[in-house]
Amino acid sequence: HPNLLPAFFDDDPRKAELGDSFAKKPLYSREGANVLLVQRSAVLDQDTGPYGAEGHVRQGLARLARADGNYAVLGSWIVGDEPAGLCVRESASPITTNHSRFLPH
Repeated sequence: HPNLLPAFFDDDPRKAELGDSFAKKPLYSREGANVLLVQRSAVLDQDTGPYGAEGHVRQGLARLARADGNYAVLGSWIVGDEPAGLCVRESASPITTNHSRFLPH
């Protein structure tokens, strides 16, 4: 879909299309655990955790806007064709985790 970032399994040679900036995420994880952000071949941020044995995906890197020293991520849910929920997660780190501030709507 044109509104989604490109993503490839970590063992897919097409991951090279992402270049030297990407997010590496475990197939099974929660709330930022084991996420690695790489920008221009340098580690931008990373989070540890117990996930990743099942493999990873690499996703195009979309830098979050920073305001007042914080990064915010909007999460939305759609059920069928209807909007069903929205949340805001905010953190001082570009990887939001289960320690981030959370506001459901």
